[in-house]
Amino acid sequence: DPYTLLPVVASMTLTSDDVRDGEQLATDFIAAAAGGANLSPQLSWSGAPDGTRSYAVTCFDPDAPTPSGFWHWVVVDIPATTTSLPRGASLPYPSFSVKNDAGTTEYFGAAPPQGDVPHRYFFVVHAVDVESLGVDAEASPAVVSFNLAFHTLARGQVVPVYSH
Repeated sequence: DPYTLLPVVASMTLTSDDVRDGEQLATDFIAAAAGGANLSPQLSWSGAPDGTRSYAVTCFDPDAPTPSGFWHWVVVDIPATTTSLPRGASLPYPSFSVKNDAGTTEYFGAAPPQGDVPHRYFFVVHAVDVESLGVDAEASPAVVSFNLAFHTLARGQVVPVYSH
């Protein structure tokens, strides 16, 4: 779990109609280049603490064959009144995605190397203590993560897997 290295925060609940802990991702959530539909899964969250002013949602693969893993999706500045994102998410104003490690600003589905070990996909919701993280769409996922380390009040996650 890549989040064990960060400061301990409260837990919140993240659920999905589409993905579950330890279960194989369906084709809808796989990258188009790997034969999938490249859709982000439906996500719902609850249990955010008092003081939550916005949310961030991320998807990270720590098992990618790079020293720094692979960021598939990084959404920031989700309004505190939002508690779910639909499948193939259209984002509520003023939230936006920063570029993922594929260089796009939308969800990039799973696409581990053929025959590789099953990869874990950490879908995480972060309850944030500011309305805006103060980053723009040009920020890297690492910069967003750095800012989240100082502004996350609570975190919830669901971790499906994928291999082919």
